[in-house]
Amino acid sequence: MTTIAGTGTAGYNGDNRQATLADLNGPYDLDVDAAGNISVRMIGRLSVLGMTTGELEAALTERYRSGGYLRNPKLSVELLSARPFFVLGEVLKPGSYPYVAGLTIAQVIAISGGYTRRASTSRIKVKRFGSPAGSEESVTEDSIVNPGDIVRVPERLF
Repeated sequence: MTTIAGTGTAGYNGDNRQATLADLNGPYDLDVDAAGNISVRMIGRLSVLGMTTGELEAALTERYRSGGYLRNPKLSVELLSARPFFVLGEVLKPGSYPYVAGLTIAQVIAISGGYTRRASTSRIKVKRFGSPAGSEESVTEDSIVNPGDIVRVPERLF
């Protein structure tokens, strides 16, 4: 089962999905708002926080069926884009980058141009999207990066 945004949880502002419903006029985009809701044709607003794509498909199918809109709805949901991740500190090109599933810290560092000569490669920190303010975790180059994460490479201590 595929997860929306690749994190096991979904429905964060900036995620974008496409729903294809055979009984309607083709695919349409579902943007997640700041509260974790989508607005769906005929159904209205639906909270998608924590849902995988499969769970969202099931929820939409049930809402179309139970609302009497469609007898046997056939639909699919796929992730079109996720929130970007951010790289700060001692890298050559700090900034915002598009998320790709399965990225590691080493790949993120490479995408951002590599370490500067002052970088501390052993003290990299990540603030996970949605974690409490001020909370960062220490990571290694093999750690996975999720959508919305902020990777910080500090200056090395001499």
